Amino acid sequence: MTASTTAAKHTTGSEIFSDPTIIASIDALVEQVMEYNRSITDIKAPNPELAESFKSIIERCKAVKGNNLVYHSIGSGAGNGALVEMADGSVKWDMLTGIGVHFLGHGNPKVIKAQLIAGINEATKHGNLQTNFGAYEFGEKLVKLASRNSNLKHAFITTSGAMANESAIKVCYQKHAPASRVIAFEHCFMGRSVTMAQIGDSAGGRMGIPLSTQVDYIPFYSESRAREMGGPAKFTEYCVNRLQEYITRYPKQHACFIFELVQGEGGFNVAKRDYFKALMDVCRANNIAIWDDEIQAFGRTESLFAFEQYDLGEYVDVFCVGKMTQACATLWTERYNPKPGLLSGTFTGNTSDFTVGSLLLDELSNGDFYGTKGKFAQHHAEFRSQVSQLISKHPDWFPDAPGTTELMGGVGGMMKFTPFGGDKAKVTKTCKHAYDEGVITFYCGHGPFHVRMLPPLPVMKMEDWPRVFECLERALGRVAQEG
Repeated sequence: MTASTTAAKHTTGSEIFSDPTIIASIDALVEQVMEYNRSITDIKAPNPELAESFKSIIERCKAVKGNNLVYHSIGSGAGNGALVEMADGSVKWDMLTGIGVHFLGHGNPKVIKAQLIAGINEATKHGNLQTNFGAYEFGEKLVKLASRNSNLKHAFITTSGAMANESAIKVCYQKHAPASRVIAFEHCFMGRSVTMAQIGDSAGGRMGIPLSTQVDYIPFYSESRAREMGGPAKFTEYCVNRLQEYITRYPKQHACFIFELVQGEGGFNVAKRDYFKALMDVCRANNIAIWDDEIQAFGRTESLFAFEQYDLGEYVDVFCVGKMTQACATLWTERYNPKPGLLSGTFTGNTSDFTVGSLLLDELSNGDFYGTKGKFAQHHAEFRSQVSQLISKHPDWFPDAPGTTELMGGVGGMMKFTPFGGDKAKVTKTCKHAYDEGVITFYCGHGPFHVRMLPPLPVMKMEDWPRVFECLERALGRVAQEG
């Protein structure tokens, strides 16, 4: 074999990515960055010397946005695990991770390396007409993992959770044309596009938007309502009957039922398998697509996929994922494979979306995170222990909340607790005081309201939890004192 034929087997690109000097340089850069990141070991108050420059940054942000920021949360670019540094010099426990995006934490050397590898790629953005293989490699990994316990077979990669949902509804509409109605759960959240804002059960999210999407809502499972009705079976029967009423009222007009197996914005609500199965059986009998929206739940339960947690993979026709995966995607079974031309777009994402997204899939699928004794279950148990200790120590901060049977909840890395009876003003004030005390959280629910946490569990340590709750205790104390 000649040198020329040997060279022909390699592209210039493959030579760049396998060049030992480049690889060593990337490794050296990662280590140099980590020397700085490892110096971040605890929360820190803002640096007074940065006050004026930080104020200027915030004013510039407000001028661009046209409104105030919810939090003055502008990062410095440095962090270490669950700790993140802000541009004012403060350091905070990040228990929200950009509403679930930074699941591998801050300053993660593997993530930094994946981003640097993306940085030497000749293309920043990739699309459906011109792309490098990264988008398809990410999709290939995702489909392989999803197909272990479902019939999902193909994927369309896109730029946001809302766009993944938009793609999903198009797939459902096309398959079941001319059906135009959608079934969803009460208190669901679907995204900020025009169509998704109409499906999401929030008046504020669709205020001023013409309502062109016809949505029928089914109550999500509620333990308190089930008890009032005589048990889970009675509640499930009620919801099945209500679903059947919609189907009878609008025969053959429903394209899909959107199942958020763990509700996110609606309050980190969980349900029982029998409840979901009963509704899905009705959908099957009436040729209605079953769409599993896991944009917030994926990776955070005691299984990689929430449909695995509930053993419902055989029912899923269409599936959406996003947030922690960086790149977002819509998956479907062979039966729902759309016709050419339905799904496309200029962009599928940045190179780093695919390098980091593929890394995340590898990390989660190869780690010891899942199962009833996995790390995520252990972290959730510790979270509940910390809340229980707070309730025992300060019972007056935790009166009963309407519509709840316990003051803490969620599953795995989706965590909530309910202080002050779920009062919206006090819960939102708790979140803002918590930010000042060194913990980033947010609220969820539509009444009662809860403090929501989406911590970076793969990099969290058990010994971090008491330190996080010390900050939360101070925040709750401030709210209680203010009345």
